[in-house]
Amino acid sequence: MTPSHCPACGAPQPDGTTCDDYFHQMLYWEAENPANGVVHHLLVLCYHLQHPHLYSREGLAEGLRLLVAFVDENLPPSEIRRRSRDRVDSGKRTWNIKATAESVGAYRHPVTWTMTAADVVAAGEPNYCASVRAWARAARDALQASGNLDAK
Repeated sequence: MTPSHCPACGAPQPDGTTCDDYFHQMLYWEAENPANGVVHHLLVLCYHLQHPHLYSREGLAEGLRLLVAFVDENLPPSEIRRRSRDRVDSGKRTWNIKATAESVGAYRHPVTWTMTAADVVAAGEPNYCASVRAWARAARDALQASGNLDAK
């Protein structure tokens, strides 16, 4: 019997394990070992970029900008917050980050993900931070290769 796969990212879902389960496992590792929280921003971003239907169209575009800033420019979350404060301030912005009935994120071209949340979990908690960083680089590369990320 072949395992099922996530319709959004293609990750294997053996025995009914879902991407949401993998996501929560990683959150657990961060809660149990606060040092793992250093990559929390990448965990949330990669998970959502690989499940673009969770974002609005504008939220997905913002997520792509964040990925480039984190991976290509190696900017820390504090600098990203400073730079994007006015653009994403919920009291000022006119768009939703999360998907709504009127706006659901989707890519222009199919993406072949070479690393997913399942891979991070399979690598285990001792490798968590390195795996999440590798996941972010792999996501950036897959988006670039698919034509969904403008060339730099």
